[in-house]
Amino acid sequence: MAIVPTKGICLCLFLLIVSTSLRAKDCVILLHGLARGADSMQQLQKGLEQAGYSVANIDYPSRQARVENLAGIAINEGIAQCRLKNARNINFVTHSMGGILVRYFLAKKTIEDLARVVMLGPPNKGSEVVDELKSLEIFEWINGPAGQQLGTDEQSLVNQLGKVDFELGVIAGTRTINPILSTILPEQDDGKVTVKNTKVEGMCSFVKLPVTHTFMMMNDTVERQVLSFLNNGQFSHPSAQNDLCGKKGF
Repeated sequence: MAIVPTKGICLCLFLLIVSTSLRAKDCVILLHGLARGADSMQQLQKGLEQAGYSVANIDYPSRQARVENLAGIAINEGIAQCRLKNARNINFVTHSMGGILVRYFLAKKTIEDLARVVMLGPPNKGSEVVDELKSLEIFEWINGPAGQQLGTDEQSLVNQLGKVDFELGVIAGTRTINPILSTILPEQDDGKVTVKNTKVEGMCSFVKLPVTHTFMMMNDTVERQVLSFLNNGQFSHPSAQNDLCGKKGF
């Protein structure tokens, strides 16, 4: 009869548990975009969890309030969930308007254990689609009061937030599934936001990928770049621009 080395098994199990626990101490808050839901971020959630992160995938009422209110609702909930997971660091991965919530929140408050932020298709300088359509009743019905705040004029909320002072990577898309909206946009775009308008002063890394605004968060290449930035503070794609923190004229 074989003798099972129980002490060795116990030690291995203990080390496995400790290793898993340590990896899980970094938490990622996922924030979906306007008129979307947490289900749109599920593929990213799965990939992040497989990579060892704890994830708080927040569902918030994006069509029912202004950015100023939504930021507190969504981000405070995300922070609370990360605290329950005993997170060592807090990261964010956002889609579209979710990035604006983070910028607004961090312009007003500090998250002491903030690590890194990745924004997917953020309208950091607004969208010409909003400029063109916000006066239409159906646009406001679909997008709510927050959607009215995402224009490109100097007085819009996004253009009043100023530069970022946290470790930020931005991923922009270059393909569209909405050629009608793309006719409104003056430059290369993802169907909702131009590549140029995703950028913001203070960002640390930038990459543009052949993905659409609507589905970029479900793309495998995007997921790999998200993990690259969260893990290493830079994108690994050959076309990525890294080490931009604090630079102008990007």
